[in-house]
Amino acid sequence: MDPDLSFAGKIVWCVFIVIWGALRWRPNVRARRHAIKTTHRSPKERLSLALSFTGLGLLPGLWVFAQFPSRADHGVGPLALAIAVALLAGSLVLFHATHRALGRMWSNSLDLRQGHELITTSVYTHLRHPMYTAFWLWALGQAFVLGNWVAGLAGLLGFGALFFLRIGDEEAMMEREFGQSYRDYAKKTKRIIPGVY
Repeated sequence: MDPDLSFAGKIVWCVFIVIWGALRWRPNVRARRHAIKTTHRSPKERLSLALSFTGLGLLPGLWVFAQFPSRADHGVGPLALAIAVALLAGSLVLFHATHRALGRMWSNSLDLRQGHELITTSVYTHLRHPMYTAFWLWALGQAFVLGNWVAGLAGLLGFGALFFLRIGDEEAMMEREFGQSYRDYAKKTKRIIPGVY
């Protein structure tokens, strides 16, 4: 195991987490200014958010800052580090573009704002859920950058749980709200991978 690259992986993860937090801060502030019309924060929704936070934040943070669980450590090579940086950077670019496109419509849970509009332009032209695409890229990047099997793979499992527990409910909520407009939009777009899924 090359300790220099494992430590570099930790630094990369920390830097990207700080950037992610900075990108999320302003939309959080803006969203709080706009009243929620409808919310679907069921126990399943709360569980999915907790699992995602555990996989993308809590477990990686424990390993980065407390070296737990160290028994699952492995080396991080230069290729893995380069792939991770590319995936994490791509994730943040898409993440930022998604927030810009959504504006005041954004919520971190299954909420609809007063005067909610169906966004179908910008990064939403071909994808219904580009924010989820950004998080899948992040989870993959985390797997490459963190030299620990538990911390690295936790993002794929944690965010995967959120995605599969939430996606059906979110699309049903949007269809109830926007009816045929959403059904037409869904027919011409993919969920998270352009032209594939």
